Amino acid sequence: MLAAYNTAFTRPKKQLMSSPLFDWFVPCPRGLEAPLAAELTEIGERHVAGAPLSGGGSLNVGAQVPGGVHFRGGWVAGMAANLHSRIASRVLLKVAQGAYRNEHDIYELTHQQRWEQWFTPSQTMRVDLTAIKSPVKSLEFTTLRVKDAVCDRLRDVAGARPSIDTAQPDVRVFAFLTMNECTLYLDTSGEPLFKRGWRLDKGAAPLRENLAAGILRLTGWTPGTPLFDPMCGSGTFLAEAAQTALNIAPGNDRRFGFEKLKPFHPGMWQKLKTAALEQRRAARASQAELSIFGSDISGDMLEKARANLGRAGITDLSLKQIDARNMVPPTDAPGILIANPPYGERIEVRGRGPRGEIRDTPRSRQDDDAFARAQPDPIDTEFFISFGNALKQRFPGWRAYVLTSDRKLPGLLRLRESTKTPLFNGALECRLFRFDLIAGSVRNRPAGE
Repeated sequence: MLAAYNTAFTRPKKQLMSSPLFDWFVPCPRGLEAPLAAELTEIGERHVAGAPLSGGGSLNVGAQVPGGVHFRGGWVAGMAANLHSRIASRVLLKVAQGAYRNEHDIYELTHQQRWEQWFTPSQTMRVDLTAIKSPVKSLEFTTLRVKDAVCDRLRDVAGARPSIDTAQPDVRVFAFLTMNECTLYLDTSGEPLFKRGWRLDKGAAPLRENLAAGILRLTGWTPGTPLFDPMCGSGTFLAEAAQTALNIAPGNDRRFGFEKLKPFHPGMWQKLKTAALEQRRAARASQAELSIFGSDISGDMLEKARANLGRAGITDLSLKQIDARNMVPPTDAPGILIANPPYGERIEVRGRGPRGEIRDTPRSRQDDDAFARAQPDPIDTEFFISFGNALKQRFPGWRAYVLTSDRKLPGLLRLRESTKTPLFNGALECRLFRFDLIAGSVRNRPAGE
């Protein structure tokens, strides 16, 4: 077994804010690595280097890899990333890394770590393991070996083993295997970070909040630029944009996994939250009326959107019930139109499956795959042709962004995309199409081209 990277520490809490430094990994929806890296850099500059703490430290962004971004920083950096990142899925602290040949090597690497300095046997835990091209015979068995190693270490040192809770654990350990290397992480987030705490009414096929936030960054939207979602559903794009404009920290109303780890310092955490609240108040005082608008064909969805927006601290957005085919620009100045039309849903017949059947139950992943491959029926085709005409005829000068799992959407809209960006909403592969709308740009492009 080769020597392993190890980040265990013995420093008292009062020194944790300035040292030591840790390596962190921040996973995100695939396709959003570059926006996440830019966001983490901003968090480092705004909320870590200038943190209201003694020796706030720094957040130094490192490599981007498929599905996430690395950075280096202290505990302030980790807490700030959890509190302020809109795009991250989690914030993971790297505990150890080492080479392995088999499951026994992974057990030994895990057992060598000083888990007793992070949490106690009285706390519950769970282990998650992912792998890419790993030679181990069973990921399930290897997961059990990692769990056994952590529990055995705490039993050897503290005289007791922690209990396992796969639903709501106090502590989450993540293991990642490549062909010959194992990396161990402690999760500092708890629930995934896209769970902001404000969403109760989801509607059909909800868009994850961190994906919506990342898409807003990809569009180049900035507060003050008109933003219009004509199929707003439960209001995800609207809430993320408004919270950005008002500088509302996305983690303001939730708890985090790091609060249950031994190094957690409540006083330091409260200072970070107080600083975020002061920044929010300053943004609210200086912010003119929000140029963020939404509409939907369903009055029920608009009620859900209003409820979600209210819980997110947003009470002054303009929402209207209107068919997207009849939409008109909400402002004289051009801006950005953004839409996530659920293909075959929320289009005249709610809950309709890929070939028109009525569905009362959520779709499985297999259903999603069939949904993405399905050919559009006449109702869908007519809707998208009319929607495309509305874009071309009424929104000259606007940029339109449409997220969909249907790669033939530009043909249905009879528009030529300027760019298309691959993204993933969970396991479902999508495309973010950009359309630059120019007056008189109606094209005679066959539907489904």
